Amino acid sequence: MSDLSGFLLYGVVLVAAASALAVHMAAVYDGRRHVMSPVLGFAERRIYRFAGVNTSRPQGVRSYALSVLALNFAGFLLLYAVLRLQPLLPFNPDGIGPVSPAIAFNTAISFVTNTNWQAYSGEAQLSYFSQMVGLTVENFLSAATGMAVAVAVIRGFSGKGLGNFWVDATRSVLYILLPLSLLLGLFLAFQGVPQTLSGAAHVTTLEGVEQVIARGPAASQIAIKQLGTNGGGFFGVNSAHPFENPTVLSDLAQTLAILLIPVAFCFLFGRMVSDRRQGRAIFAAMAVMFVAGLLVIHFSELAGNPLIGAGANMEGKEMRFGAALSALWAEATTAASNGSVNAMHDSFMPLSGLVMLINMQIGEVIFGGVGAGLYGMLLYVVLTVFLAGLMVGRTPEYLGRKIEAKEVTLAVIAFLSMPIGILAGGALTAVVPAALASVQDGGPHGLSEILYAYSSAVGNNGSAFAGFGAATTWQTTALGVLMLFGRYAIIVPMLAIAGSLSAKRASPASTGSFPTHGPLFVALLVITVVVLGALTFFPVLALGPIAEQTALHAGQTF
Repeated sequence: MSDLSGFLLYGVVLVAAASALAVHMAAVYDGRRHVMSPVLGFAERRIYRFAGVNTSRPQGVRSYALSVLALNFAGFLLLYAVLRLQPLLPFNPDGIGPVSPAIAFNTAISFVTNTNWQAYSGEAQLSYFSQMVGLTVENFLSAATGMAVAVAVIRGFSGKGLGNFWVDATRSVLYILLPLSLLLGLFLAFQGVPQTLSGAAHVTTLEGVEQVIARGPAASQIAIKQLGTNGGGFFGVNSAHPFENPTVLSDLAQTLAILLIPVAFCFLFGRMVSDRRQGRAIFAAMAVMFVAGLLVIHFSELAGNPLIGAGANMEGKEMRFGAALSALWAEATTAASNGSVNAMHDSFMPLSGLVMLINMQIGEVIFGGVGAGLYGMLLYVVLTVFLAGLMVGRTPEYLGRKIEAKEVTLAVIAFLSMPIGILAGGALTAVVPAALASVQDGGPHGLSEILYAYSSAVGNNGSAFAGFGAATTWQTTALGVLMLFGRYAIIVPMLAIAGSLSAKRASPASTGSFPTHGPLFVALLVITVVVLGALTFFPVLALGPIAEQTALHAGQTF
């Protein structure tokens, strides 16, 4: 099978699985009976009773947003405490010491915001308790937060109110994330991913050398890290490690898991707004950009380095996956706000790095994180409808509700969070000596390292160019703050937009209404994303990956 045929088969399986999952998700969030109700319905009711949640009480914008912030703040405090108190807690067979305050601060924020930036090496610095009770729990909660917010935004756009955050988050975990994680975790264990509490293995090699092989409860964490678009690995080199990703089948299963729920949200949107064409239009716009990026990365890596001329670029890649599966993973993980890696992105060709940077800089809206990708794309939908309204001289509408100055202002505020965070943070790193010390390379590639780190943090992605030193006090603090900024500077305005639209009366479509489900709208949406998102960063990208790629073809190195 050729690489392109394999990509096509991957897409068909992904869309089929996501479509089926969307049916289940619609029943879950609408509160209808579904296949999991007899199994977990009792547990759901007990959780509400224990937490004192009134399931019949809907929340407004302020209440919903405060609930999001409250859960996330509590998660930050819990995870920070677990990391700092690590030696005193159980399941630490290798006697790992406490995590430093700077790394604990960065890691706690990272996992709470669904970024999962790794300024640490899991097998060397974290105990099993920290991995299971700290990181894995937050993998579920941060994913559930994004999913709940997306569902609230969908309801608001369709005029049904926002719903109740605690109900949406609980259902996300119980009925979607937990069952899928159990299935994927069992499959990964079957493929050879370790799941044990026995501590590191001490072995003697054939040469008589004593070797310590790290292992642990990896399969369970890897399952939710992929399904929840979290991305933080059990091991330092993430899914390039043979214990996290031992076979081609495990690689394909994880790549499918990365995009499964984000793609399902497109179809869920169509179902919840009672117009499946709307969901298909959003999916089509995302799919066009995804395929374009994948092809650029794939053919760039196949072409290899022009200064060497020895075929495909295999530097930093696992031989068992090759250039094609590495390209697919790189596109999926940066498009989906996942951040896990099965190859070192620092070693990809500059043109491939450019695509990965753009995927993050446009706001992680090409499928994006679980839930986050959809409400991020709806931000661009608001701007697209507004621009279309200006072109035809009518008040813009979406799903029958008028898009007015308030919604556009909030959308612009949310949109500006990406360029402000990335460009301001990157500029400081480029001039402050304490920050610049983290940059491994000079010239355009060094600038790309900076851009990648700050795009990853603000976009809540979590992947990095491997040469960037992320463990310094400056970077752990700055990147931690920007992760918070990138997460909530979009969530809060989008909830406000949804609340505003929900309060408006829907008007029936007329001959003068601009259709938001056809090829023309899909094209306009893609153009809006490219023009507003990608071209915002074109000047700095021209000095980084574009300059580096041009120099390679000119036979120059830095």
